[in-house]
Amino acid sequence: MPDFKLTAKPALGGYRKDFGGVTLSERADVAIVSIATPLGGETTLAQAVTQGFGAALPSVGGTTLSSDGRTRFLGMAPGQVFALFEHDGPDARALVDGKLGGAAYTTDQTDVWVALRIDGQRTRAALERICRLDLHPGAFPEGRVARTVMEHLGVIILREGPDAFLLLSARSSAGSFLHAVETSIQNVM
Repeated sequence: MPDFKLTAKPALGGYRKDFGGVTLSERADVAIVSIATPLGGETTLAQAVTQGFGAALPSVGGTTLSSDGRTRFLGMAPGQVFALFEHDGPDARALVDGKLGGAAYTTDQTDVWVALRIDGQRTRAALERICRLDLHPGAFPEGRVARTVMEHLGVIILREGPDAFLLLSARSSAGSFLHAVETSIQNVM
């Protein structure tokens, strides 16, 4: 039997484009692990996150960083947190499990999502055309995360900086998502 080696490829082929004031790029190096709290296990999970990562569990809509600054925890829903970190490999879940010591149910979500980073002066203007959320820094400050809809697609949006956002959408509709964001950028330039 022949030996075959499968190689993972980014959903958008490592896309990156500068629109002259706004840069849009695929983040293919982001691992995403969903962490679900077992029934009655809130305290145990909070302690495990503190011991394993040096971080607190975020509230829904909030984020926290690990003590080494490498893992960001996103408060997605009551009892659900996403761990985001740079990683290139198939063992993202095992890395999180190793630090949590069985205190949570985890699922590797990395290949389920496409991640786009958008940044630059006109970023907010571009996103406001397709995002229902108030993205003004007073209403949606750095470190804030939310689920929303852009065009007809479900999106998780994280504010990473004054003019920088990480957008996560279903990998199965990556091309449509990219087209929606590109079109919105082009309409404000």
